[in-house]
Amino acid sequence: MAETTYMQSSIWLEEPEPNNAFACRAAYCHGYDVYGEMLGNAGWIDMLYLLLNGEAPSKLQAKTLETLAVALANPGPRDPSVQAAMCSGVGGSPAAAALTAALAVGAGGAGGAREVLRAMQAWETCGKSVTAWKSHWSELAQPRSDARADAWPAAEHPPGFDPLGVTTTTPVKQVLAQLASLNADSRVAWLQANLSPLEHAAQHPLSLVGIAAATFADLGMSPTQGEMLFLLLRLPGAAAHALEQGESGHKKFPFYALELDEGDTVAPVGVTP
Repeated sequence: MAETTYMQSSIWLEEPEPNNAFACRAAYCHGYDVYGEMLGNAGWIDMLYLLLNGEAPSKLQAKTLETLAVALANPGPRDPSVQAAMCSGVGGSPAAAALTAALAVGAGGAGGAREVLRAMQAWETCGKSVTAWKSHWSELAQPRSDARADAWPAAEHPPGFDPLGVTTTTPVKQVLAQLASLNADSRVAWLQANLSPLEHAAQHPLSLVGIAAATFADLGMSPTQGEMLFLLLRLPGAAAHALEQGESGHKKFPFYALELDEGDTVAPVGVTP
């Protein structure tokens, strides 16, 4: 009697068609029948959460992740990852190249997915304690002779805060307020309530990366899961801008050279010198 072989995955199980062992008859994601039960009843956010966390989200979890997904969907043409995709698109590269460019540039420790991971690791260490956060940042600033070799450079600013920011931007405040309103006991709500002392201690304003990290932690995700999901959720904007720039061409890039006279200074965006 032939032995039945199944895929070695705790995430996904497939049953073959009776007449074709290589074709799928039914697929189960963590026990849920994807095409027989989930299709038409579950949303994209439900599927994302199920894939990563192994269980269906509650209404609050689904709403929280959906709210963050909308906020992250398009970082905008100012973002380096989107600019990378635009450059790829305007050069006539295939779609995969544009998305790969966005992923590569958006993976770093300064506004990218690695910063999300570091901020989530800080949540594991510090929790809801302003004192613990201050101590953690103080330790990060100290050089470590015993540090293990790492492909990633050391963080140059408190993860989750904008090293080039002047004050908390309006979109960051809006996203923070919306997410905090969903759950008064969440890390995001605590972040909003303690924003002033945290920003004072960090010496930088909060960034959207910091909100994303707190939200992923609230959803029960690990730092590596948060890093992965942050990359994924920002791809729609990169794709849209790459397609737009591919159509408009290199002569209509949204940014142009800024000529300065000797001695001139440039104020941060949105700030009057």
